[in-house]
Amino acid sequence: MTDTATIERTREGTTASLELTHALTQTLYREARLLDDEHYKAWTSMLAEDLHYHMPGIETRYRRDKTEQVTDLTRMAYYNDSKPEILKRLSRLETGTAWSEDPATRYTHIITNVEVELTENTDEFRVYSNFYAYRNRNERDEDSLIGNRIDIWRQVGNSFQLVKRRAILKHNVMLSKNLNIYV
Repeated sequence: MTDTATIERTREGTTASLELTHALTQTLYREARLLDDEHYKAWTSMLAEDLHYHMPGIETRYRRDKTEQVTDLTRMAYYNDSKPEILKRLSRLETGTAWSEDPATRYTHIITNVEVELTENTDEFRVYSNFYAYRNRNERDEDSLIGNRIDIWRQVGNSFQLVKRRAILKHNVMLSKNLNIYV
């Protein structure tokens, strides 16, 4: 007879079923559409109350200089936010004083290479994905952000909520004039 602890350990890192992978992939696509269309109220409803949204700054390092700069929360980060902090950032758009958003930025998010794994929690899933986020504003301002994401999504009823996101940019120097985009 197998005990519960053994079952949970074998569950960790196991590839999810096709149905679950499809459902979470569709969730990522919906999230991208909501961000593209600036439906932030609907997007934030997809965020768990205990959310941690992290986008670390990346330094160019030699391979021999092993460092955990991506997971070290004490290092520089573009985002290291909770849900209340994201809501505060977004509320700025409603003030009329967000000069970087008048005129509005145009966004396109492309999400690809989605992989879903089970975790030790039966209602949470690790989701790997790649992203390309394009922004254009005014006449000539263009930015492209490219990277990988590692998420934890929690099933709540018939939908999913984002619990944790680590977005890892492939840029070590941010050339954007501002960072008013979520990936």
